[in-house]
Amino acid sequence: MSAEATNPATPGPTTPVGPAPATAGSTGQWRRARSRLDLRRLGRAALLGPAGRDRVPDAISHVVEAHRGHHPDADLEPLRRAYVLAESSHRGQTRKSGEPYITHPLAVTLILAQLGAETTTLTASLLHDTVEDTDVTLDQVRAEFGDDVCYLVDGVTKLEKVDYGAAAEPETFRKMLVATGNDVRVMAIKLADRLHNMRTLGVMRPEKQVRIAKVTRDVLIPLAERLGVQALKTELEDLVFAILHPEEYARTEALVAAKNAGGSDPLVDIAEDVRGVLREAGITAEVLIRPRHFVSVHRVHRKRGGLRPADFGRLLVLVGEDADCYGVLGELHTCFTPVVSEFKDFIAVPKFNLYQSLHTAVARRDGEVAEVLIRTHEMHRVAEAGVVALRNPYAPPTEEQPADGERADPTRPGWLSRLLEWQQAAPDPDTFWSTLREDLAQDREIAVYRAEGGTLGLPAGASCVDAAYAQYGEDAHACIGARVNGRLATLSTVLRDGDTVQLLMGQDPSSGPSREWLDHARTPAARIAIRRWLASHPTPAPCPPPAAAPPPVTVPAATSRPQVPTALRPAAANAVVDREGATVRLAGCCTPVPPDEVTGFAVRGGVVTVHRVTCPAVARMKDVGRAEVGVRWGDSAECRVTLVAESFGRPHLLADLTEAIALEGAAIISATVEPPSQQRVRHTYTLELPDAARLPVLMRAMRNVPGVYDVSRAQHRTPAAP
Repeated sequence: MSAEATNPATPGPTTPVGPAPATAGSTGQWRRARSRLDLRRLGRAALLGPAGRDRVPDAISHVVEAHRGHHPDADLEPLRRAYVLAESSHRGQTRKSGEPYITHPLAVTLILAQLGAETTTLTASLLHDTVEDTDVTLDQVRAEFGDDVCYLVDGVTKLEKVDYGAAAEPETFRKMLVATGNDVRVMAIKLADRLHNMRTLGVMRPEKQVRIAKVTRDVLIPLAERLGVQALKTELEDLVFAILHPEEYARTEALVAAKNAGGSDPLVDIAEDVRGVLREAGITAEVLIRPRHFVSVHRVHRKRGGLRPADFGRLLVLVGEDADCYGVLGELHTCFTPVVSEFKDFIAVPKFNLYQSLHTAVARRDGEVAEVLIRTHEMHRVAEAGVVALRNPYAPPTEEQPADGERADPTRPGWLSRLLEWQQAAPDPDTFWSTLREDLAQDREIAVYRAEGGTLGLPAGASCVDAAYAQYGEDAHACIGARVNGRLATLSTVLRDGDTVQLLMGQDPSSGPSREWLDHARTPAARIAIRRWLASHPTPAPCPPPAAAPPPVTVPAATSRPQVPTALRPAAANAVVDREGATVRLAGCCTPVPPDEVTGFAVRGGVVTVHRVTCPAVARMKDVGRAEVGVRWGDSAECRVTLVAESFGRPHLLADLTEAIALEGAAIISATVEPPSQQRVRHTYTLELPDAARLPVLMRAMRNVPGVYDVSRAQHRTPAAP
């Protein structure tokens, strides 16, 4: 947009933009890159002026040709009218290279046409700088081309520095992201615009090149990745690499040049072998060699400390149906040696940016290893062009293109919804700008399941704190814990892809997060909400005690581990052991009750301790060679058991729990309440029941007490033998 860029001074890769037309692949040669359009020739053509109404101007013939390749029946009249308006309004303007300015919107539109963008996007692309740099107004664009084109042009129009000063750039991106939330085509135009500006950055001052390259690296490239537009992302990466790391770029360029001059290429032979395997299996497939772009070569070189001959590219196998992908995989793993660690299935589990493919690597008998990508032709189109390949996601579905749920409507992918939510809370442009870069640096997403149904999309490394704010917004201030996969977990617990999380909310409406929560929050939404709460609830400075304060009342602190006094150890109840004259004692570590499966061990003094067979102490005593003693339950129904209740702190909780226990006919032998921790309280009760069959009913009654979220049998660590 409004680029003061010029042509070829900056070295860079010649990677084609957009998916190149598929070749037969039978020759096994590298795919040829589509030659770059001669912008100088295009500029001269633009100066010829518009053609008659009955034919398309020569200046946009390349755009029309690319557009017809993806949309044979497209109406070209909007493109013709958009070009006429753009050419006439930009006439007399030049770029810093001296070229007519119209060459820039034409080049941006060609990039999008090659990616398969539909007519509305191309029309807006031709006009994307008119409102910013000419006398054309948004009202004129709306009157001539409709609301959609007007919205897209407005979305990519920069805010004036005169009005916003240093905040113009971050506020422009904020505006653009909000517009993208309603129509992803806004960002598609911006990415193509930045790509052409990066291609022609050579006449800029070095410091300005570096500044633009850093913003491209930190913001535009991650956005291209998240929208799945790999064809733009890879070329932008190489162009940024050339500017920010010129020495490493030059070394990588030399490695690629040396490889290309080396003659034989093992990938050519492996590709031919793969074609032969698939022919024999009766699988129709296209096998291509896909060269790595410079940044990819550089990464592989750093990762492995060197490069193998086959590391400069990968094999791409294209088939017709999803099932054929797995058929190809089976044949390759049968006829070659698979490198198991390299296998990834992004078809069964697509990436959050729509990407689908099977990744594997296979080795020949000579040890040469080739990486292989397996996908359908449609998957390949989406992998290259991302959301642009979805044609117009806002058009009503047709019989040929039925609606396909979320994948057919990328208006609000999860990451974009989260970004739009937190950007509203960013208090100033600097916070927004720095937080945006941090957010976009998190390049992998996980999905966690909510216990009550639905999923949450979170960045990799997110914790229960992030899940709480993603689900409840600022109401998450009252969160005090979580269950992850059914087990109690702290809010600092890091979540993994596929985890099920249940967030536990406290009862105190005045409660809030602690400063430590910031250490566990990965998402901007969580960090901004926590900081705002902390700023509005400053911690008061401690007041000094009065000079003549009375002595404090001493309260015995509860022990960190519940203890049952020796005099109140569980009695033998109705346990019968296979040892005459032995004294029977129920183990305090697991407090067995009928009908638990139990076993016994003889200890000093002629005593046999009875344990549940699942008690950890049983395994330890077996390991040291202690002999088991047979145990069975007798006729008596009485039992003694220790229960642990986990609850939120609230007034009258202890009274309500003891009342619930009494109503079930249980006698409390002893009770311990630990000091509250993060609003959670742990109670331990040793109870005597007249009938062991009442234990499940008792535990259920305790769980039904408001504030109690778990009741379990005690299982304490004890030595193997006294």
